[in-house]
Amino acid sequence: MQDAIQAVTGQRVTAVASGRTDAGVHARGQVVSFDCATRLPVNEFQKALNANLPDDVFVLELVDAPSGFHATRDAVRKRYIYVIQDGPRHDVFCRGFAWYLRRPLDAERMQRAALSLIGTHDFLSFQTSGSERKCTRRTICELSVERSWMETSSRVMIGITADGFLYNMVRNIVGTLVEVGRGRRPEHWPAEVLAARDRRAAGQTAPPQGLFLDRVEFP
Repeated sequence: MQDAIQAVTGQRVTAVASGRTDAGVHARGQVVSFDCATRLPVNEFQKALNANLPDDVFVLELVDAPSGFHATRDAVRKRYIYVIQDGPRHDVFCRGFAWYLRRPLDAERMQRAALSLIGTHDFLSFQTSGSERKCTRRTICELSVERSWMETSSRVMIGITADGFLYNMVRNIVGTLVEVGRGRRPEHWPAEVLAARDRRAAGQTAPPQGLFLDRVEFP
């Protein structure tokens, strides 16, 4: 993004994203802020940026922000979606964009198990070591598990909205709910994991390719 801005304006700026995504994770609602002096109309500036960006990056919308706007500090909520393709029919075109599990999951059990994670809690059990935060309390305001049927396969879509996320928090929650969906753990198990405040108590870290940053909300 910084290279594209420089190619269009000749200015080297610092572009700030609302948050980072790990290798293999996708973002379809990422927000980036930067300060730049240009006389180009916004729509022309957007077209010029897209002409200079790689094929896997595209600016959906470019707007003038209020003075001092910061994509990281001003974000109040983020929504992630995790996509699981389950069942015997493997849609190869989902490769790289979903976690494939051969055995069908019980999405209804997963949804009931997820209810205990909604609200303000200490999510230390769902934080992977390597990027620890001083405060591990977060507020999840939405956590849904829904099944969708495609023409050639079925998918389980997990949506999570919170005021912030710990390192690998979404992927660790997904890995924990999958254990319930597989029938290996009871529905009340995620609540026990939450209370343990120990990463070893939770399920595996789900692979990155199924995770999408869907939306970032600002005041």
